[in-house]
Amino acid sequence: MANDTFAPAGPALLALPWGANIPIKYIAGLAGFLLWLFLLHILKKSGLNFWRFLAGSVGAFLLMLVFLEPALTQPLARIVALLASIPGKIGDIYSAHYKYGVIFVESGGTAISLKIDFECSGIIEIIAYLSLLMFYRVYTVYERVYVGILGVIAIVLANALRITVICLLIYFGGIGIYYVAHTFIGRFVFYGLSVLIYFYVFTKPQIIKQKVGSFRYGDDK
Repeated sequence: MANDTFAPAGPALLALPWGANIPIKYIAGLAGFLLWLFLLHILKKSGLNFWRFLAGSVGAFLLMLVFLEPALTQPLARIVALLASIPGKIGDIYSAHYKYGVIFVESGGTAISLKIDFECSGIIEIIAYLSLLMFYRVYTVYERVYVGILGVIAIVLANALRITVICLLIYFGGIGIYYVAHTFIGRFVFYGLSVLIYFYVFTKPQIIKQKVGSFRYGDDK
């Protein structure tokens, strides 16, 4: 049977009268962005602060997922691979190819390459964290910027620790343990640390400000 080869389709383009072509993705994104801003304005004027928080967080998540995720996934994977390779390099246990976001682990005469992809890069968790923080009125605008930077760093380090744990388990337990290490133990480490981050960033400050009577879903300070 003959094998037909098809060239990958490029992004759909919108032809403008003066000859320029713009991807429809950006046109739709701009329209969605303007609609999102209009909705936030209406909710703010109506005093529906909880719904503004909900709509703002969901909208910010979707916009960042569409426009930032494709550009940030690979650089983030390289950073995670670099951080996760430090213990391996110190102990001469495993190595990493930072450019491709790949970690190479040898165990018992066999080897496995771990590719840090979209799921393992932590980009989804970072986007979700920033989306919630953007509209979390317990903090002032300046506090949100500060807490946002610290939170992103914490999530990246937690993800690098997850990859490190997976690599160490494979090195000492053999390649056969990969599924359990990645699917269960690694995720338990990462999401356990994520719960702690969310507690100290979202839950604890809210409880403290409620106790002193200063918590509100109102305008920024």
